[in-house]
Amino acid sequence: METPPTIPEIAGMIDHALLHPTLTAEAVEAGLRLCLDYGVATACVKPCDVPRSASLLKGSGTGVCTVIGFPHGSATTGIKVAEAEAALADGAVELDMVVNIGRVKGGDWETVLHEIRAVNETATGAGALLKIIFETDFLVDEEIIRLCEICTEAAVAYVKTSTGFGFVKGADGTYAYRGARPEHIRLMRAHSGPEVRMKASGGIRGLDDLLAYREMGVSRIGASGTKAIVAEAVARGYPGPVPELGGEEESSGEGGY
Repeated sequence: METPPTIPEIAGMIDHALLHPTLTAEAVEAGLRLCLDYGVATACVKPCDVPRSASLLKGSGTGVCTVIGFPHGSATTGIKVAEAEAALADGAVELDMVVNIGRVKGGDWETVLHEIRAVNETATGAGALLKIIFETDFLVDEEIIRLCEICTEAAVAYVKTSTGFGFVKGADGTYAYRGARPEHIRLMRAHSGPEVRMKASGGIRGLDDLLAYREMGVSRIGASGTKAIVAEAVARGYPGPVPELGGEEESSGEGGY
């Protein structure tokens, strides 16, 4: 029987999302202090918040992650590279880049591979990690499989499901969002190289979601409900040490995170 994870291991899987466009500087700072208290893997912040985040988190075990081409992936390759360079100079150590979804849907795999390679070279040249966001709600299985193959060829650190903003318009005119799904995680794991890690994001609300994805091979999740996840682990008696659980959790307000 597998040894249950400790509370620090659970927190250490989380990229705490602080990405909603309405978040104020004060709300972001409150979220960063929660990241410090809980010992999450990274605080995933908007590019404008990277300098302050790097300053506040300096010397802790929590890194600064930011987003590139977010949330729709439609910027040019040159702009994505420039965004990456600026973020790295400001103190980011991980980058989550949205793939060019339209080029994926159009089957322009040469352009997709070129862009991923260009941003990955920028990241790895600075000692940083790159995660490629697929936005799986928009894709069919064949497109997900091909993206996994391309990300393996480009030697990126992670493949990732969703942004939290991938709303799909239904036949009735309303928009719905699902985010991470077990079937997509299994597909991505099956078609990515063993050295490529997995990040699930979108719609992850509780400890059971985190543990289920962990069992599928996910090593990182994107979530804004960090406090609730860790509190649930504490309540169930997972081994500590236990962080202080006081204070308000700043919700990202983000669609699926």
